[in-house]
Amino acid sequence: MATGANDRVLISAAAFVRAVSTGFIGVALGLYLARAGFSAATLGAVISAGLAGAAVAAALATVLADRVGRRRFLFITAATGALGTAAFAFAASPAALMATAFVGMLNGMGRDRGAALILEQAALPSTTTDTGRTRAFAWYTMLQDVGHGLGALLAGVPAAMQPGAATGAGAYRAALLVCASLAVGTAFLYLRLRSGVEHSAGAERQRLTPRSRAILLKISALFCVDSLAGGFLTTSLLSYFFFERFGASEMSIGALFFGARLLNAVSHLGAAWLASRIGLVNTMVFTHIPSSVLLATVAFAPSFAIAAALFLLREGLVEMDVPTRQSYVLAVVEPAERTVASGITNLVRLAAWAVAPALAGTLMQAGSLHLPLVIGAAMKIAYDLLLWSAFRSTRPPEEAAVSQHGAARR
Repeated sequence: MATGANDRVLISAAAFVRAVSTGFIGVALGLYLARAGFSAATLGAVISAGLAGAAVAAALATVLADRVGRRRFLFITAATGALGTAAFAFAASPAALMATAFVGMLNGMGRDRGAALILEQAALPSTTTDTGRTRAFAWYTMLQDVGHGLGALLAGVPAAMQPGAATGAGAYRAALLVCASLAVGTAFLYLRLRSGVEHSAGAERQRLTPRSRAILLKISALFCVDSLAGGFLTTSLLSYFFFERFGASEMSIGALFFGARLLNAVSHLGAAWLASRIGLVNTMVFTHIPSSVLLATVAFAPSFAIAAALFLLREGLVEMDVPTRQSYVLAVVEPAERTVASGITNLVRLAAWAVAPALAGTLMQAGSLHLPLVIGAAMKIAYDLLLWSAFRSTRPPEEAAVSQHGAARR
């Protein structure tokens, strides 16, 4: 277990470093492109291109990672992301921005998604026990959101150091090169992982059992709805919304998302505690619906202060489904199926995310700044209701064991 704990620390450290970069890019991307004179439609297209690149990498991870080795694939992914991000910093046309965003898997969501997340999630359960799994995911996702928050806070620094529009854009380019260097750092962390994070040595890639296939088909369809909604609500688009609607400064927006990510981080530990009492699915659904209602109110807030307060209330709830969702998906399939299960569910989410930002950017360009928030909130509420209806009776091993023990006592 000592080896497992060491690998768990390395995985979490890599996720934290990557999250700092993701948090920065999520907030800074919209601000950088606005300062550089690009339109909301271009921003949406760039976000979609970056997510499309992440989706391709996620598909490759799902199919190839267990064959070539998780550690090797993680290293290659991190190195490719570093090269693409560095190239993005020097891109000058919309086409070049989209191409380098694709190669660099640039994440305008402001939350960590992609091939690395798939493989880290697949490996994490092997570093702990069934009873410790949700707690391990809670700490893992908490560190990610602390990193997201730190990155978001740093997003306002370049503009503060060089407040002019043109010079501010130059400062953001330099910061993007720092993000590329962080990706190099995660690549070297992956090289230190032990063989325990790999799929069973010598084992052939296992076909999904009929039960797992049915679960993944149903839950992936629901995740597609949730992710389409999330694509209307990327951090870059929300930053653009606050900037254009209320004239909020870069420092104010960065501080807002820093506070949001800290609330996300604390909520993950709360999610693990709540899930141990009411179950993973109930925790996912009954914390998510109120967060979507709060999001809809942000769209119609009369001032930045009120919008920020409502947004922070929303962020205290919205991420409680993340560690519970990750733990649930990997608990209801066989251990040998975890890379495929993590890959399929994350790939579906990425593909759906890649579609929506371009449409959201077009809506904003047409003057409907609030509409993406309303559409995203409504779709998320529909997803939550469908998820609870479909999966409230499908329990992970630890909940099934408690249920059987209670039935035996009766």
